[in-house]
Amino acid sequence: MLTGIEEVDWASLGHAYGPADDVPELLRGLASADPAERETALDGMYGAVHHQGDVYDSTLACIPFLLELVADPAVEDRGCIVELLTSIGGIELEDDEEIDELDAEGEEFIPAANYAMAAAAIAAGADVFLGLISDPDPEVRLAAPCALASLHPEPARVLTLLRERLTVERDTEVRLALVAAVGRIALRHASLRAETVDWLGWLARAAQDPGLRLAALAQRARCAPGDIPEDIVPWVTGLLEEIRTSASGPAGGGGERAATPTLIGQVRELLEEHAAGRPAPWTEELLRTLHAALDDRVDDRIALIEAQLRSPDWGQRSDAIWLCGGLIRVWRGRYEEIVRLVGAQLDDPEPRLREAATSFLERLFELGGPAADALAARLAVGPAGAAPAGPGGAGGRGTRGGGAQGGGFVGRSGRDGALLALARAGDTRAVPLLARALEEREVRRELLYAMDGLGPSAAMLAPLLRRRLAEVELDERLYDRAAPLLYALAAVRGSQAVPEVLRVLRGAPANRRDWVRESALRTLAAFGPAAGEAVPDMRGLLGADSATVATAAARALWAAEGDLGEVLAALERWLRPGASGADWCSAAQALGDIGPAAASAAAALRTGLASRDLWVRVRSAAALWRVSGDAAPALPVLVAAWEENRHARVDVAECLAEMGPAAAEAQLLILTELTRRRRHNAREGASGSHDIHVDEKLLTVCRAALARMERGGF
Repeated sequence: MLTGIEEVDWASLGHAYGPADDVPELLRGLASADPAERETALDGMYGAVHHQGDVYDSTLACIPFLLELVADPAVEDRGCIVELLTSIGGIELEDDEEIDELDAEGEEFIPAANYAMAAAAIAAGADVFLGLISDPDPEVRLAAPCALASLHPEPARVLTLLRERLTVERDTEVRLALVAAVGRIALRHASLRAETVDWLGWLARAAQDPGLRLAALAQRARCAPGDIPEDIVPWVTGLLEEIRTSASGPAGGGGERAATPTLIGQVRELLEEHAAGRPAPWTEELLRTLHAALDDRVDDRIALIEAQLRSPDWGQRSDAIWLCGGLIRVWRGRYEEIVRLVGAQLDDPEPRLREAATSFLERLFELGGPAADALAARLAVGPAGAAPAGPGGAGGRGTRGGGAQGGGFVGRSGRDGALLALARAGDTRAVPLLARALEEREVRRELLYAMDGLGPSAAMLAPLLRRRLAEVELDERLYDRAAPLLYALAAVRGSQAVPEVLRVLRGAPANRRDWVRESALRTLAAFGPAAGEAVPDMRGLLGADSATVATAAARALWAAEGDLGEVLAALERWLRPGASGADWCSAAQALGDIGPAAASAAAALRTGLASRDLWVRVRSAAALWRVSGDAAPALPVLVAAWEENRHARVDVAECLAEMGPAAAEAQLLILTELTRRRRHNAREGASGSHDIHVDEKLLTVCRAALARMERGGF
């Protein structure tokens, strides 16, 4: 075994962490009789030799030895090695996108040819995968179909083999892998697509196993998204019910493995925990495939998720929540019933379901309203309100179970998540619960940033916030600890805390001093005339070297005294040639907030309309409108920015709403945005905690802008 491994000059080759002289030990580790040693070696292969999908010269040198290991039936865990080869071959197991930019971390450049050579080398030895399709080890049979579909140079031959194997295979997950591989071949080879789509359609109707029918239906939708049946919702929900009623018990699988301190081991344990106690955990991936194919058929996707959320199977309900997270993040729609149904899961005895529901509701902000009653009820029960233990908390793959059982939220994280969701929804029932949270030693910072939507009722929180701010030490961590409290005090207009805010302003250490000062000054500005005691400090910071500090001081001084005096000069000094874009924007925004009283700054702002920096143009145009009331020079700039950068749309829409009839020529722009189904800030493979909130804000502002334009008779 591993013949010739010593003949390779491994030290002259490299991987992610330097010379590859440790690779022979990793390859031998893959063939070890010790499961922990095998997993450690596999972790090393992914961590160094195939780091983040990269293909180094050492990776290429490993390919013959990896193929040799796969071909040896005496080697354990060969399924993992097959997956490694499939990834090295250039096709990720869950992604069909090809690599365009090929660059390693740091200075070392990985030639694009490495990826082509890897694919060619594995394809040349891909016949080894043909025999694995009937291997006695189900984990090997599970990995082989994807390898064949991705890497074998004869797709028609592979397609025939996969379909034939399906007639004799008895392992459920392997059968699903066979169908997924058939779909992958259809996507990769257009000449085989039509016949494959027809075969998948036949299988979706004719297979006896409802899970197999669902897999075929999902792959058919993936291969022919433009030809998805209109009755897809009742078809899929019927199959899910068949799967639920026909399932005989929790998913089986391999025995318990020894824990290893590796990333791969941690991921495996998480997957095992996720699947524990569920009769058919594989339905989740099938439904993800189907939802991806449905894409912008949002109403169908909502209907599917609602049906899942009403299922007696907690696992299906949990899957529905995670699927809805991806749907609502990208697409606009009517989600009221989904949110209500998710809220109902907060009372379920299964802790994983409650955790999924809480995590989902945290990101909804105003869309979380339909779940507010459920959130308030759950929080009223508190951690001591134990519910009876539910089924499904243990068993299944890995035998590690599903974590603690019982009602209530396990630890403070669950309670804080539900409270955060309630506060972000703007429900005033969160206020007394926030007061209780402020009495705790540690407060989740997001709770402090959620206080700005609770209205006057949140004023009662000011004394507690003031006390906590007074206890913050003026050390190197001041910003991290004080900034959320300062934000919250501004939100609740806790002007009685002026002395405590001044203490922070004056005592800011060198570390992040400007950040601390800006935060404190913004809070003082929110207090308005009640911050009169701080006027000397505000005036003293007008000449600060930092534009953010100086402009924040100007805002605060204007809010406290209402006298332009030194304020206007302090702001206009940042509207000069050579000023950075960020500095200009800070000053322009401050002038815009002052409004018509700063009309004398219009000439300086007008020069920003021609800037190469988009944000300088946007901030200047908005401020120019607000100080002068003249829409003519500002409107073309705002309309152009709308098309140039989608992330500017909220700011632009707010200004258009203020302009009203004067912005009538932008009416089509607003109407088009309101008819779009996709969220303006949706990104593939990435999301932020406030993305949904920001897009919903855009829609709200667009509706307001349209209403004002129409009332003007245009």
